[in-house]
Amino acid sequence: MSAAVALLARRRSTRGLSASLLTVCVLALTTLASGWAHASPATAAGSGTGVSTGATIVHAQPAKGALRLLVSVPGTGAVDLHGVSVRVDQTDVSSQAVAAASSSDVKRTSILAIDTSDSMRGARIAAAKGAAATFLDAVPANVRVGVLTFDSAVHLLVPPTLDHNAARTALGQLTLRRSTALYQGLLAALSAAGPNTAAAGQRNVLVLSDGKDTTGTPLPQVLTAIKKSGAGVNVVSLSQGDQNSAPLQQIAAASKGTMLNAADAKSLTAAFASEANTLAREIVVTATVPSSMTATSADVAVTVPVGGSPVTASAYVPVRAAGPQAAAAPVGPQQVTLSKWSISPTMVLGGVGALGVGLLGMVLALALGRPRPSTDTRLDEQMRAYGVYAQSPGAGGGGPADAGGSLGQQARQAAERALSGSKSLEARIASRLEAAGMALKPAEWLLVHFAIVVGAGLVGVLLSAGSIALGLIFILAGAVGPWIYLGLKKSKRLKAFGAGLADTLQLMSGSLSAGLSLAQSIDTIVREGAEPVSSEFRRVVVESRLGVTLEDSLEGVAERMESRDFEWVVMAIRIQREVGGNLAELLLTVAATLREREYLRRHVRALSAEGRLSCYILGGLPPAFLLYLTLARPDYVHPLWTTPLGWILDTGMALLLGVGIVWMMKVAKVDL
Repeated sequence: MSAAVALLARRRSTRGLSASLLTVCVLALTTLASGWAHASPATAAGSGTGVSTGATIVHAQPAKGALRLLVSVPGTGAVDLHGVSVRVDQTDVSSQAVAAASSSDVKRTSILAIDTSDSMRGARIAAAKGAAATFLDAVPANVRVGVLTFDSAVHLLVPPTLDHNAARTALGQLTLRRSTALYQGLLAALSAAGPNTAAAGQRNVLVLSDGKDTTGTPLPQVLTAIKKSGAGVNVVSLSQGDQNSAPLQQIAAASKGTMLNAADAKSLTAAFASEANTLAREIVVTATVPSSMTATSADVAVTVPVGGSPVTASAYVPVRAAGPQAAAAPVGPQQVTLSKWSISPTMVLGGVGALGVGLLGMVLALALGRPRPSTDTRLDEQMRAYGVYAQSPGAGGGGPADAGGSLGQQARQAAERALSGSKSLEARIASRLEAAGMALKPAEWLLVHFAIVVGAGLVGVLLSAGSIALGLIFILAGAVGPWIYLGLKKSKRLKAFGAGLADTLQLMSGSLSAGLSLAQSIDTIVREGAEPVSSEFRRVVVESRLGVTLEDSLEGVAERMESRDFEWVVMAIRIQREVGGNLAELLLTVAATLREREYLRRHVRALSAEGRLSCYILGGLPPAFLLYLTLARPDYVHPLWTTPLGWILDTGMALLLGVGIVWMMKVAKVDL
């Protein structure tokens, strides 16, 4: 090149301006050729002369006054460890290098994540086992290897360990199942590789799969977890379809890893062998950090002679610890922090135990306790149907040992003492029990009610994992629910009495026409009638035997059943007994009138059914959907229970919903 320049110079006098331009071009080419000889990058390691840039700094671990670097060296040429040089922020520093296979300064972990779905059956799973065995044979002994499989579920067969024989044993026992939990397997592999800290060292995940994920795990969540983990993810794909390969390419790109398509067993084995060879050609370089450097991160360049040619790796890495190394959040499931409305697990267990013992004691008290026996069994049997204060049906008399000695009797006596201070409360409870047709006494009802409240609180605490707010809601439901049940039972009983009244009057009329008296016809209804008519008329018979007039006893039935129709029947009976007449014909006429009224009432209810159904649906849908969200997505409705604005919204919703329900019920209700 210099001779050509001299020749052109000698001819400059004869060529004039053209020769001068040619000289400039040649000089430019000479300068460019010189730049090519010294620029970076150049050839691959060991392929010629010049400087090459194929190496990579895969991990940096700051230490006291030093920096440990894990460098991946490409190619197959011999590595000159004594010729390694390091520049930190354009300053040459002293360094020493050793093969990573013989060093324990930097921890290295590799997770084999293998697809074991049914699509791997046959030659594919055999090739996967062979390729994994090749990887274990070639990987350095100081690399911690773990084995994880994923199909319908994720199985960590071997946690990261230096015992490679355990990994070989696990590979020989692989079984195939349905589905492909690819994304969940990736998350589990990242978690098994360890946290993203400097002390964790190098962490790699080698994924082998032939299909796409079949679970509901979103891919963006997996990509975010890969980026946060800092681990390298390399993917070997057995699928040849672009649709299945696209997610695998995104997974590899998220960690700046590689993706290889292995069409057969040979290429699959080559891919695993290449991964093991990459780990085998890594070196650990320990460099001294200048004491004058105050920055925690800097540009670091490592030059490694490979096969007689220098290979350079550079990166911007941390060179000095900024303080105590905080462990990064693990990729796996996180512990949920309880809100201020929650209690500790110990308190939850203690409360559940206390509630369980109390509920068990209450149930035993009700199950084992028997009332005090009566001294006159015959009188007790006659009084049994006369009000709620009588002995419950089916309760037999006991011996002297039963008198106040059982746990149930003691609990009942305690409830009676609690009610003795408020006679009005006892009377209201007795009235409601009587209207609902329940044989319980007020004290017994109080015990059952308390047991229901305790049980509801127990269920609320268990379902809410210790949430006081939801526990109070369940306790409130346990306190109000039994009274609602009594109201519904009473309403059902009153409707049944009204529906059977016409047939009852017809039966009475037939008995009177057959020559029976009014008292005998009532006794016939007691023996042949249906509930609740038979039980109410049985009470009439008992009261009449105790000296109450028949008309007064029948008026008591009308009051308890809140039946205006039966009041007319009693009035008709009074008039007939005072002035005379054919009572059987009168009762038939009243029965016909009641049937017509019942027909009209049912017709009106059928016409107003749409309005009532709309009231039920529109009134029940908001709280039902809120309950569903509370159980299915508690984080979504959490602000409604924990913030002042949420409390205001809850109160406003309850008020508006209550007003709307009452309004719709009034519109849909027709009084006859």
